[in-house]
Amino acid sequence: MRIMLIGAGGFIGRHVMAELLAGGHDVVGVARSIGTLSAAFPQAECIAMDLAQATSAEAWRDHLAGIDIVINAAGILRGRDMDAVHVRMPEALQRAALAAGVKRVVLISAISARPDVATDYARSKLAGEAALRSSGIAWTVLRPSLVYGDGSYGGTSLMRGMAGLPWITPLPGSGDFRFTPIHVADLARAIRLVCEKPEYAGRTLEPVGPDMFDLRTLLAAYRAWLGFGRARFLSIPMPLMTLLGRIGDIAGDGPIASNSLIQMVAGNSGDSAAFAEAIGFVSRSLNEALRDRPAQVQDRWHARLFFLAPLLKAVLVLMWIASAALGLAYGAARTGAVLQGLGLPGGWAAPLRIGGSVLDIGIAALLILDRRARWATPVQLLVVAGYTLVIGIALPGLWLDPLGPLLKNLPILLAIAVHGAVADKR
Repeated sequence: MRIMLIGAGGFIGRHVMAELLAGGHDVVGVARSIGTLSAAFPQAECIAMDLAQATSAEAWRDHLAGIDIVINAAGILRGRDMDAVHVRMPEALQRAALAAGVKRVVLISAISARPDVATDYARSKLAGEAALRSSGIAWTVLRPSLVYGDGSYGGTSLMRGMAGLPWITPLPGSGDFRFTPIHVADLARAIRLVCEKPEYAGRTLEPVGPDMFDLRTLLAAYRAWLGFGRARFLSIPMPLMTLLGRIGDIAGDGPIASNSLIQMVAGNSGDSAAFAEAIGFVSRSLNEALRDRPAQVQDRWHARLFFLAPLLKAVLVLMWIASAALGLAYGAARTGAVLQGLGLPGGWAAPLRIGGSVLDIGIAALLILDRRARWATPVQLLVVAGYTLVIGIALPGLWLDPLGPLLKNLPILLAIAVHGAVADKR
C-alpha cells in the first residue's frame, strides 16, 4: 500500500516509518523538517510541511493522489499551535482525503486524552478524535499508553533524567501513578497491522504493554538499568511540582510542564489482555526490554544531561543579561581602556558600550527563542571569540591576570558549544 505518515520526524513517527518500509509499503513521510528524515529513510518520499499552517484542504490535495492510508502521528504537548495541529489540520486533511479516495485515516491519540483530564492537550486530542469520527472517512483511533524504546522522548526522557540524578531520585507526590508502557517497536508493529487489515476500521484501540507499573517502580527500574544503583526516593509535594510545571510553561522548553505533569498524574494504564487479543500478539514487557538492551554510555550521558541542559541554557542567558547590565553600569572605564589600546578615539566609548550591551540583550533573547540553538550557537561563539580577540589585542596584559578574565572565555566557548550539541531534543 501507499501510506502517508504525518509526523514522520517524531520519536514514534520514525519507528512507524521503519516498520512500514520493512513491511514492503510505499511511504510518504510528512514532517516540518525533512533533512535528516530523508537521509535516514532514502527509500521513502518525504514532504516538508508546517502542520500548524496546513489547515486548508488545498494544502493537502496535491499530496494525496494515490494514497491508500493516512496515519496521523502528529502531536505537540504544549504551545499555541495545539488546536491547529490536533484539530484544524486533521479536519482539513480528512476533507481532502475523503475527496481523494483515501481508504482510511489512522489517528495516534493518547490514553490520557479523556474528558476528566483538564489540559488543552487532552481537550484538543479528544476534539481531533471527534472530528475524525464525524468526517465521513473510514477511521481507526489508537490511544497508546506511555511509549518507551531503545531511545527516549518526552515522558520517558523525563523518567530517565529523574532516575539519573545523583544520590536522590525525586518522586512526584506518592508516585502511585500507574502506567502500562508499550515498546515503540511493538506500537509501530500494531500500527502497521491496523493499516493492513480493514477489519480495524471504526475501532478505537488502546495499545499497552503486558505489565502495569507505578511511577516509583518505573524510576527504580530505569535507575538500575542505567547502572546508578538503588533508588533513594525523595517525595516532592504536588504543589511544588505544580509550581515547577508553571515555571516550565513560562520557559517554553523546560524539562517539566503543566500538561505533562497533569497527564502523568491522570494515569496512563489500560487493559493489556484486551489489547493483546485485539491486535493478535503480546507486547514485550519493560523488564524484558531493559534486560535485552543493556544501557550504554550514551544512555547514561543522556540521563545525566537531561536536567543539566536546561540549567546550562539558563546560565548562558543569565550571563548575557548580566554582561549587558554590568557594561551599562560599570563599563565606561574598561571601554575607554580598550579604545586607547586600539588607538581609537575616546569619543567612541559611549556608543560602543551601549551598543555592546544592546547586542548582549539581543543574544539573550535569541538564546531564549531559538529552542534548537541553530542560530544562537554560532552567534554566541562568534561574539565571544570576537570580544576575546579584540580585548586581548587591546589589553594583552589581561591574558596574565590571575583572575583570568580572558582565559575564562575558553570554557565559556566550550559551554556554548555543548549547549548547541544538546539543545535539539528531536
